[in-house]
Amino acid sequence: MERRSSSLVTRALPIPHMKYLITFLTVILLLLTNASLSYAYKEAGASADLDPIGESIVLDNRSEILRNFLIQYDSPLSGEAESFIKNADKYNLDWRLVASIAGLESTFGKHIPYNSYNGWGWGVYGDNVIRFNSWSEGIETISQGLRERYLKDKLESDPYFIGPTYAASPTWAQRVSYFMEKMEEYKLRNAKSTLSLAL
Repeated sequence: MERRSSSLVTRALPIPHMKYLITFLTVILLLLTNASLSYAYKEAGASADLDPIGESIVLDNRSEILRNFLIQYDSPLSGEAESFIKNADKYNLDWRLVASIAGLESTFGKHIPYNSYNGWGWGVYGDNVIRFNSWSEGIETISQGLRERYLKDKLESDPYFIGPTYAASPTWAQRVSYFMEKMEEYKLRNAKSTLSLAL
């Protein structure tokens, strides 16, 4: 009998295989838990203004990405990352667009008309300057204006569509796109896993 039990011990999975098995079982357990919570959420008749449980597991780190990206430029707009994201979602814009326009027009808010909080060149020509009371007011005004005056029903936040009427420079759209691409590269380089399994 002793010999049999010791042979059972020697037949146990090697440690690397055990880690894979534990990881696999953990993922299966998480998937099953998520599915059952989503089902329970729907069965309970949850109100439409709450986030579905299944979606809350996916982390939205756009604010963090944008904040850190702007910090690299010593931008006074870095503290407004959440405002950029909130208004991008509200007006159905690419989350990078309004910040990228500020990148081109004012080096991300560092070079603006005095006391204007206008880092977008919005209504700035000659001696005319549109002034905002805060960065967040400017972000919302620009976001709404881009949607209603420039993009209208166009789904894509395409700088090449906006450029001809927004700016006199024929390279405006190309330079805004450059900052949008830089933000995307930064996001990819600094992406955080939404599900980390450490053994």
